[in-house]
Amino acid sequence: MGKLIQRQKIRYRIRKKIAGTAVRPRLSVFRSNADIYAQLIDDDNGATLASASSRDKDIAAQKVTKIEKSKLVGAAVARKAVELGLTACVFDRGGNLYHGRVKSVADGAREGGLQF
Repeated sequence: MGKLIQRQKIRYRIRKKIAGTAVRPRLSVFRSNADIYAQLIDDDNGATLASASSRDKDIAAQKVTKIEKSKLVGAAVARKAVELGLTACVFDRGGNLYHGRVKSVADGAREGGLQF
């Protein structure tokens, strides 16, 4: 079984357990080889409330490691969430291990004021 198929199966298993609401959205993380993306999703209405990625101008301009960029992405999405008046969310690691870049997004979001 390919790595992508395996990750997809893990994603579905995670998504069975967690869902985002308007009050407590789902912080979904997607990690590609080069970049990392984070979205706050309200699954009840199928809407993205806020998003951030390592391709955003202010983050991409910084010459730091991918892990440090991931932390900045977490902080950016948390900042946008706080502006919308959100303080809590559920974390969706998207089938990736909670380690490295995915973990640093979570750490950055926590430091930015999100609780999960």
